Amino acid sequence: MTNPVAIIEVTNVTKSIVSGARRVDILRGIDFHVPRGQYVAIMGPSGSGKSTLLGLLAGLDSPTTGSIVLDGEEITGLGEDELALLRGRKIGFVFQSYHLIPTLTAEENVLLPAELAGNGHVRDARGRACELLEAVGLLDRRTHYPVQLSGGEQQRVALARAFMVRPPILLADEPTGNLDSANGHQVLELLLTLNRQQGTTLLLVTHDQELAANADRRLILRDGRIVSDET
Repeated sequence: MTNPVAIIEVTNVTKSIVSGARRVDILRGIDFHVPRGQYVAIMGPSGSGKSTLLGLLAGLDSPTTGSIVLDGEEITGLGEDELALLRGRKIGFVFQSYHLIPTLTAEENVLLPAELAGNGHVRDARGRACELLEAVGLLDRRTHYPVQLSGGEQQRVALARAFMVRPPILLADEPTGNLDSANGHQVLELLLTLNRQQGTTLLLVTHDQELAANADRRLILRDGRIVSDET
C-alpha cells in the first residue's frame, strides 16, 4: 500500500551488476519515503551509490529488486515509452554537465520539455520560458547559444528547463559541481526559491556542504546502504 503523504516511496531497493565472473552490489536494501515538498540532500563518499540511486528514481535504470513509487505511480514495471511519458510529466532533472543542446538557444533549450510533452499553446509555452529565464536572471540572454554562455549561466538555463513543465519532483546530480563558489551559491539560491515558490520536491546528490546545510533532510549513503537519515 502506498503512503498518501509521500511523493517518493523507495522500498527494499537493490541494484547489482555482473562484472566478469563476479557480482557487484551497488545498492543494498534502500528504504525511505519523501513527503511532498521536502528538500533532501543525498550525500556520501564516491562509489557509495548516490548517482545510481538518483538514476533509479528518474527511471533511467531499473532496480534489481524492490519498489519505487513516484507520486502514487509504481515505476519499476514500466516500459521505456511509459517511463519517458512519466518523466515528461513528473520529473525535472539537472545534470552536473548541464546537457544543453548546443544548436538551440537558451530559450529553445528551456522550451524543449514542453515541446516534447506537447503541452499547451506555443505562445503560452514561450511566455512560461521567458518567465523562467527572467527568474534565473537570463532573460536578456535568451537568444544566446550555450557556447556563448558561461558555465554558471548554462547551469541556470538547465534549472529553468527543469522547471518548464512544473514537475512535482526535481532531481539534481551535483548541480554545483562544475561551478565556482559564487555561481554555486547563486544556483543554490535559485533552487531554494523555485522549490519554495512551486512546492517542488527536491532531491540533490551533492558533496557541497552549503547545499546540504540548507536541506530539510540529509540521507547519507555508504557502501550502498543508508547509514544516516538526518533532519
